[in-house]
Amino acid sequence: MTTLPAVTYGADASGLICGFQFGEAGPGTAIGAEDALLWLEQNADVPTAGFVWLHFNLAHTATEKWLREHVHLSNAFHESLKEGSRSTRVEVDDDMLVAVVNDVAYDFAFEPGDISTMWLTVGPRLVISARMQPLRSIDRLRDAVKKGITLRSSVELLVHLMHDQGDVLVNIVRTTTARVDSLEDHLLSGRLEKKRADLGALRRLLVRLQRVLAPEPAALFRLLKMPPDWIHEADLDDLRQSTEEFNVALSDMAALQERIKLLQEEIAGRVAEANNRSLFVLTIVTVLALPINIIAGLLGMNVGGIPLAEHPSGFWVIVAIIVTFTVIAGWIAYRQTRE
Repeated sequence: MTTLPAVTYGADASGLICGFQFGEAGPGTAIGAEDALLWLEQNADVPTAGFVWLHFNLAHTATEKWLREHVHLSNAFHESLKEGSRSTRVEVDDDMLVAVVNDVAYDFAFEPGDISTMWLTVGPRLVISARMQPLRSIDRLRDAVKKGITLRSSVELLVHLMHDQGDVLVNIVRTTTARVDSLEDHLLSGRLEKKRADLGALRRLLVRLQRVLAPEPAALFRLLKMPPDWIHEADLDDLRQSTEEFNVALSDMAALQERIKLLQEEIAGRVAEANNRSLFVLTIVTVLALPINIIAGLLGMNVGGIPLAEHPSGFWVIVAIIVTFTVIAGWIAYRQTRE
């Protein structure tokens, strides 16, 4: 009887996607879930032993169960896994850092549904990250670790992750700016066509990105004001700097939203102007056609006493009257446009 292999969604039986053990000074080395637990047990009281980073896939059904049974984590971390997507934050709970980081999917295509959440808990010896789908920032961090990047502490890994997220956000702003530039060029050349609807979609996307990616200032302020004892001052400075860089990217995003808003107002003004022009032309045509319609309606009545019915030049007399009234109506309309 053939046994089908279990579906692990790119992870092992515990839901672990990748694991790395970092020494006091040096690059990370790959480590499995069981070996990581053994290392943590042996080095729990060694201050210079380094730390372990374990990255899990929450789409794996065994992940949450394995974390509850094998790793002592704060209740805030387990509760945050059930909250869904929220604004980015870093806070302290049970002398550990609990971070909720919203990021864009690896195949981000400027769709609101491509934004997902990653959860982290950071301690002096252990960093655990978990996500539902592949995200750009965490994949960039994993590639950097595989290439030999040196991380001195667990907080430095969190700072590196926030730097990567800021870089991803900057790239999104740059790409969006290029798209807005293209739409603005079409607007200035009068060839906007149906692309003006893209501005509304981009603006909605930027609003959502800013809402979910902006770190909560209160949580960060509390962390920087009263950090746990095991966090070094240099790591706090790096965390503060990464937050400032992140805020600069968010400011650029807000400026881009304002630019899109101004373009939308310009488009709305041009559309309103075109509609007014079309309505004016229609009004002029209606006014010019009014004399001939009235006279044609009167002369078309099947009643006796129609003037000039027996006159040999009656047709041309009527034509002259119609032309006269039409010229007068056109002259009045022309004067209205000049005023």
